[in-house]
Amino acid sequence: MFTKTEIIRSFNAPRELVFKAFTESEHLQNWWGPKGWAFDISKFELRRNGVFHYSQTSPDGNVMWVKFVYHEVNAPEKLVYTSFFSDEKGNIVRAPFNDNWPLEILNTFTFTEHEGKTILTMIGTPVSPTVEEMKTYEESQEMVQEGFSGTFDHLADYLSNISEN
Repeated sequence: MFTKTEIIRSFNAPRELVFKAFTESEHLQNWWGPKGWAFDISKFELRRNGVFHYSQTSPDGNVMWVKFVYHEVNAPEKLVYTSFFSDEKGNIVRAPFNDNWPLEILNTFTFTEHEGKTILTMIGTPVSPTVEEMKTYEESQEMVQEGFSGTFDHLADYLSNISEN
């Protein structure tokens, strides 16, 4: 059995704006990541084979590095990238919360507009996971859903604030 994460979320903002929120560093730094965590962009190259490398620092000072490699950037409809935990130099490392977490996740975001709102569909699937990694991923679906829900709540708040200005 192969598990994927699928999250569908509606945002009260035009598709172009929601896509920009995902693809422009000046927007990302205002909403991406867990609430209360500091966010710092090390590298941002929005293009095929481009890299988004950033750190997140928890309120208690723990630093976690993450890196994306973009595979497809099709504004404002689709964004595809692999993501993985990394060190400060961008090398792949094991997830800090579980040694059996898959090394890479392929993420596909599609943006559709319906009656002035944007429907975001996110699908995440592990890339070449071991049996143990797949089991860990399957058992962690609630955590993944909660994590993205919280992040998307930040995005909804951010979009409502910038839409009003």
